Amino acid sequence: MMRRLWSIGTAAILAIPLALTAPAVSAAAPPDISLTNVKAHLTQLQSIATANGGNRAHGRPGYLASANYVKNLLDGAGFTTSLQSFSYNGATGYNVIADWPGGDPNDILMVGAHLDSVTAGPGINDNGSGSAAILETALEVSRQSLAPSKHLRFAWWGAEELGLRGSQYYVNNLPSTERSKIKGYLNFDMVGSPNPGYFIYDGDNSDGVGSGPGPAGSAQLEATLAAYFSSIGVPTRGTDFDGRSDYGPFISAGIPAGGTFTGAEGIKSSAQASLWGGTAGAAFDSCYHRSCDTTSNINDTALNRNADAIAYAVWTIATATPPVTVYSDTFETATGWTVNPAGTDTATVGQWERGVPQATTSSGAKQLGTTVSGTNDLVTGRLAGAAAGDYDIDGGTTTVQSPPITLPASGPLKLGFSWYLAHGSNSSSADYLRVKVVGSTTTQVFQQLGAAANRNGAWAAAEADISSYAGQTVRILVEAADASTASLVEAGIDDVKITR
Repeated sequence: MMRRLWSIGTAAILAIPLALTAPAVSAAAPPDISLTNVKAHLTQLQSIATANGGNRAHGRPGYLASANYVKNLLDGAGFTTSLQSFSYNGATGYNVIADWPGGDPNDILMVGAHLDSVTAGPGINDNGSGSAAILETALEVSRQSLAPSKHLRFAWWGAEELGLRGSQYYVNNLPSTERSKIKGYLNFDMVGSPNPGYFIYDGDNSDGVGSGPGPAGSAQLEATLAAYFSSIGVPTRGTDFDGRSDYGPFISAGIPAGGTFTGAEGIKSSAQASLWGGTAGAAFDSCYHRSCDTTSNINDTALNRNADAIAYAVWTIATATPPVTVYSDTFETATGWTVNPAGTDTATVGQWERGVPQATTSSGAKQLGTTVSGTNDLVTGRLAGAAAGDYDIDGGTTTVQSPPITLPASGPLKLGFSWYLAHGSNSSSADYLRVKVVGSTTTQVFQQLGAAANRNGAWAAAEADISSYAGQTVRILVEAADASTASLVEAGIDDVKITR
């Protein structure tokens, strides 16, 4: 993992009764990845480093030997592989790219890990662990002759430790048409830390710290990984998309991303030790970027759990039946949404409207002038005014309701949408953005509360299971409120979709 200032998001999710659900049930059961096999790959990477000056760094013979080790195994397993070369700092680097035959070539799931170490050591946790775990997953794809609906592509990146050089080269050199075919990228960097945490990249920005959410679809990748850890009773926490690993170039290109992480040089808190065990006050990996990052620097339990999580994500996502769209609205044309449908709204300004939003700022972005798609969205008071608070929500609640939507008689049914809630530090938990489904009963499927802290606007994606409404005609009700003392509150909704 590239050295940078490191921060981990806490689990500060504010009472959101929202089921971020995994894709449809896969056609094949995810396998139990052999820990013995993963560790055998780590032993080989250690031996390569030992025979080549103690490291597997960019431009050093240990790196090319590592790349050839991976490539040779994949060649023998039926993958179509290539060594993509690039130059950095006067040395040649390599990415190993491996495609599994079959699947929709226009719908690619990509799984990656960086293969290089720093010059100081063999890099067995950082990042032999991620490299070995995805390698064994790829080999299991071959053993089971997996026939995914998506096209599967695995990658081992070079020169990550020097600034994501390999992955950046790969993304930069993809034609835009090929880049658009990659519908998701899963990144695994340090998944066997000796004093581990269990972190999942915060695709939906539910933690509300650091960087914003990943591109649309990142929340679903996060949810799939979270579902695996939940199934084995292991709690997880979010980690920010801070640009520290190879997901960075993919996110910058608008490709949804996700992945897991067990911690680097950051210090495990007492709360984290209570949650996961291990040693509070010590680094997650005290051998981070040091010569002692050897095969002795691995927690077998963490490595085993993460390898199985990788396989779960690959099998679940790659073999899922593509959803069928039942209803969608991007708000580019008027489709019959009704403001104040019950006649009970109290907001005096900042009511919901469909239109082209104008950006406002106050200690950061508040009303976003950009939409998720097209030029229109649903926004609370689309005008900017002379001051940020001129057209924000004031005086209470504002609501908007969709036209009637007839749902099919069987599920599963998912409601997805993009959203943001922005507020100043004068907000409180009385302020909110809520989404409800109104049918024979009314169910609140999403809530984001305000807080006495500045929150800048950033589009995030959410998804809820609404299968209980199958066969009904429903409406989607969106509510926003500045409900306590006057505060700066803005909200937006875009790209509403129901899929089956």
